[in-house]
Amino acid sequence: MPLLKKPLRKGKEDVTPVETDQYIDLGSMFFAEESAMGGSMVKVCEIYRYEDVNNLTQPVYDGNVLLIDYSNMANDTAELKRVTNELKNVARDTNGDVAAIGNNLIVVTPNGMRIDRHKIKGGFQ
Repeated sequence: MPLLKKPLRKGKEDVTPVETDQYIDLGSMFFAEESAMGGSMVKVCEIYRYEDVNNLTQPVYDGNVLLIDYSNMANDTAELKRVTNELKNVARDTNGDVAAIGNNLIVVTPNGMRIDRHKIKGGFQ
């Protein structure tokens, strides 16, 4: 059995140093995979009253995920129930999903995207 003549790892002398003042702006770069995804995004919004629902749900119909902060209307349970019913209808219309996260967030997903209801817990279990 022949022995390896070269080590599998590069030595320190084989690695080219990178200057610390160099950086890459990832926001300005274009990746081909992003255009293949269809441009889906996670849209973050706040809701203040039931009448805002119609303006907020259009991104879900466009194929985006909607993350809604409803803490401004959390004390008004009747309005919040109307909002959640409307969001359920949007999820049903788009064959998506809707779920509450924590005490003040709701996620609405478009077609083909489901929300896992099981939390992944970090730290010690």
